[in-house]
Amino acid sequence: MSDIIEWVLEMQIQDGQADKVQPLVDEMVAATRASEPGALHYEYFLNADRTRCTVIERYADNAAVKQHLANFGTHFATRFFAAFAPLRFVIYGPADDEVRAALAGNGATFESRIAGFHR
Repeated sequence: MSDIIEWVLEMQIQDGQADKVQPLVDEMVAATRASEPGALHYEYFLNADRTRCTVIERYADNAAVKQHLANFGTHFATRFFAAFAPLRFVIYGPADDEVRAALAGNGATFESRIAGFHR
C-alpha cells in the first residue's frame, strides 16, 4: 500500500475576512512549494460568493505531513484560523499517531485506504 496521506478541508470564511483569503493562500502556496518537497498536491478552491473555501492536500508520507504542520504552525496558523473556520476535515491514508493527534484538534476524521492505486 501507499504511504501517501491526503486530505480535504472544507472551511467557512470568517466574517470580514474574505479580502484576506487570496493573499494568505498565495503566500501559503508559495511557501509550501518552495520548502516542502514532500507536498505533492496543494490546491485551494473558493465558492462564487466567497463564503467557503476548500483545500485539497497530498503528502508523500507522515514525515512530509509533519514538516508541513511545523511550517504551518510557525508561519500561518494564527492568520489561517482568523480567516477560516473548519467545517469538514477528512484525512485519507496511513496517518501515524503523531499526525492523528496533531490534526484531531481541528475536527479531523480519518479513513484508511482499503484498495486502489496511484499512477
